[in-house]
Amino acid sequence: MIKVLMVGMGGFAGSICRFMIYEGARVFIKHQWLPLGTLAVNILGCFLIGFLAGLSEARNIFTPEIRALVFIGFLGGFTTFSTFGFELFSMLRSGQVTATVINIGLHLCMGILAVWLGFSISRIFYPHTGI
Repeated sequence: MIKVLMVGMGGFAGSICRFMIYEGARVFIKHQWLPLGTLAVNILGCFLIGFLAGLSEARNIFTPEIRALVFIGFLGGFTTFSTFGFELFSMLRSGQVTATVINIGLHLCMGILAVWLGFSISRIFYPHTGI
């Protein structure tokens, strides 16, 4: 049960940090043609998970509870893209190049398709606008 609480606390903090960085980018960078707040969060999350995983591997410094707090909770609340990036890195590191490329393609294509499908189904209930 302690790990569940650690994940929840980390997720709370990560979500707040994500919001602050996203809003900060929106406020300070006018006329964005790309969602730079999301990009900043995703790249920072990838850096953090790589850095912390490297420390963990080299020094074994995280207890299971702290790993749950930081890796699953905080970084999960901050961005799941960091986990995606780390999983891809791990797959490449173990020589699974084909599986890595398939994983990237599936995530991107199925993710966009799922957003479109969900949006399209929502129009059944509220058909006033369309895509």
